[in-house]
Amino acid sequence: MSRNVSALFGSPRTRITLRVLGAILLLFVGADHYYEYSVDDYSVLPTIGTLFLLNFISATAIGLLLLAPLDRILQRFARIALQLAALSGFGIAATSLVALLVSEHTKLFGFMESNYRPAIIVAITSEASAAVILLLVFTASWSANRPVRRPRAPLADHSSPSASTS
Repeated sequence: MSRNVSALFGSPRTRITLRVLGAILLLFVGADHYYEYSVDDYSVLPTIGTLFLLNFISATAIGLLLLAPLDRILQRFARIALQLAALSGFGIAATSLVALLVSEHTKLFGFMESNYRPAIIVAITSEASAAVILLLVFTASWSANRPVRRPRAPLADHSSPSASTS
């Protein structure tokens, strides 16, 4: 499987494109939450308002981190920082999507969404897209520059009678 992933994401241009797309989608997830927080008055909802603001802050921070030139800034630790950022972004997008879908059917922290208005459709689309792309970013980073493991050759059998005679 590692070979298939390497073939799919072997090009640095493909990996950079996925990374930038994931960052933009995550920034959009954050912007959508800020819009809901400020324009749609989610800020007055206890717990939900705070969570929307925290979602905006965390999505913005991780999105900007994904856009940063980590190779120049962190050098040795750039790859692990990219993996952590991609996983964090995936977590933000996926948990936002799950929470939204749950709130469509039952109360979540005392709040329930009532219908699929345009802002909700945009949120579902952007969160699902960001989650998928950031999971691909993590997979591409994980498989990039990993040594291919080859099976070891069987060890020679030194227990034959001819080897033990003097």
